[in-house]
Amino acid sequence: MRHFPLCRDCAAEYADPGNRRFHAEPVACPACGPRIAYGDLRGPAALRAAAQALSAGAVVALKGLGGYQLVCDATDSEAVAALRERKHRPAKPFAVMVRDMEAAVRLARVSRTERAVLVSPARPVVLLAPRREHLIAPEVAPGVPRTGLFLPTTGLHHLLLDEVDRPLVVTSGNLADEPIAVGEAEAFGALASVADGFLTHDRPIRARYDDSVVLVGGRQRITVRRARGVAPAPLPLTVRTPLAGVGAQLKHTFTLAGDGRAYLGPHTGDLADAATYEAFLRSWADLKRLTGIEPVALAHDLHPCYLSTQWAQEQDLPRIGVQHHHAHVAAVAAEHGVSGPFLGVAYDGLGLGDDGTLWGGEILLAGLSGYRRVGRFATAPLPGGDAAVRHPSRAALGHLLDPEPLGTPLPSPALVRRATEQLDRDEAAVVRAMVARRVNCPRASSAGRLFDTVSALLGTAAGPVSYEGEAAVRLEAMAGAAHAVPLAHRVVRVRGLWVYDSAVTLTELLERLADGEEARDLAAAFHLTLARVTADLVARAVEGGAPRTVCLGGGCFVNGRLLAEVRRLLRSQGLRVLVGHEVPVGDGGISYGQAAVAAARLGTER
Repeated sequence: MRHFPLCRDCAAEYADPGNRRFHAEPVACPACGPRIAYGDLRGPAALRAAAQALSAGAVVALKGLGGYQLVCDATDSEAVAALRERKHRPAKPFAVMVRDMEAAVRLARVSRTERAVLVSPARPVVLLAPRREHLIAPEVAPGVPRTGLFLPTTGLHHLLLDEVDRPLVVTSGNLADEPIAVGEAEAFGALASVADGFLTHDRPIRARYDDSVVLVGGRQRITVRRARGVAPAPLPLTVRTPLAGVGAQLKHTFTLAGDGRAYLGPHTGDLADAATYEAFLRSWADLKRLTGIEPVALAHDLHPCYLSTQWAQEQDLPRIGVQHHHAHVAAVAAEHGVSGPFLGVAYDGLGLGDDGTLWGGEILLAGLSGYRRVGRFATAPLPGGDAAVRHPSRAALGHLLDPEPLGTPLPSPALVRRATEQLDRDEAAVVRAMVARRVNCPRASSAGRLFDTVSALLGTAAGPVSYEGEAAVRLEAMAGAAHAVPLAHRVVRVRGLWVYDSAVTLTELLERLADGEEARDLAAAFHLTLARVTADLVARAVEGGAPRTVCLGGGCFVNGRLLAEVRRLLRSQGLRVLVGHEVPVGDGGISYGQAAVAAARLGTER
């Protein structure tokens, strides 16, 4: 606010100890404070014009707290569809901003804990169960089980909602996968093809921050994205040597740590995008300046192709490689102050294992300084590598055509043929050849790809997906609150590891589908089955002497139904079950876990 000198009246109030505005940093008034603009209009006229444009179906770029945001009428299907087309975001859900709690409870079912999170000073987006009857256009969150709602975060948001008097889609001011725009030149250049108008003001944005996203599981908050309103508030971490965790690739964050504290930086996105990579470098410099931490060691992922790993290797500092899934569960343990041995359950899409293969469904006997793999999911090929992530049908064919040989009879040719007919036939022929010749078909023990497989087989994601995790989100939405008989599962011992034989589960799923069972019930059955598999793997590890504290990490645990079932079953075994609250459960928490591992290893060396 130093750019806005106080007028005589505000200065008098600021200097008066008896005034409620005494030494209040944001003191300002219409005469001396920031001014809004919409085109050539200023002040109240600009606000009215922007509101009228929104009511008429326009997309407006609004200057928010941590960057520009794209706004439209959340009840207008055509406006939302236009925003999707222009932003190149075909399916990923949008968040909705509502005026107050009264408006929120009209749109969604809100528990006491969810209410407390919604009205907290951080004002995060909270993922809520929508009511059956509501005004939100279906295009806002197609095929997902929850709607992201949040309350106004700035005075401009309050004023706009008062003027429009309807819920608004509010999403990051960027094109798909790019960082949120902050400066005027950047915003007007990047968003000119998206927005019909710009509602701006003359107060500069000092740091780039997207909205934070939170899910409430039971009575506990689970952070999906840590950003505006939360980052970079310090987190506890036993660390004396200044160091940093540089994160992974997707949902990227980094962490600076020193003197008993860790500062988890803001969500930046996918580092493969050049603009996002540049945003990471700027955030890195800003957070170092803010915290005064100059790291003397860097912790990074084992994957050599991650840009975060490559950047770390370019720095003239000692480096500590941290396995992806160890970082996931170490983040949970460190947040909860667990330093001794624990069991880690890490379920996500993909991460490079210490054996050079792709992991993703892992049971680890771990401490902060190290781990040992004690269980995993069966492997299956990913035809086309990264292409199998974008095309769930490829993951499905990999699981059906070449499952890990664990002594289980494969699904009958008739069942495989029937399942294949639901997928793209031309693609199926290509994939069959790739799998048969084992060309570009890396194998992975991935829980995320198993979700993709079931989603494709049940018809919720037979085509390509537009964002990571979409197939799993659709499968959770299909399952809803349905109760179902679990599918079969089998756990076998393979070279010292307990291995979940997913072929048994998929075979029964295809048989029950062929017998006419509803896809919705089978989706619910799969969730319950995976929770039972987890309980089985953990129980076997505990029988072998593993600790009774279990840390759940990885993006699959954003799935509310899976998380609830896993916690229930593990707690019924008398186990202590932990999941991240302030640290993101997915890859956004990797950097904090890396810092925790590096701190433990450096402490051991000392």
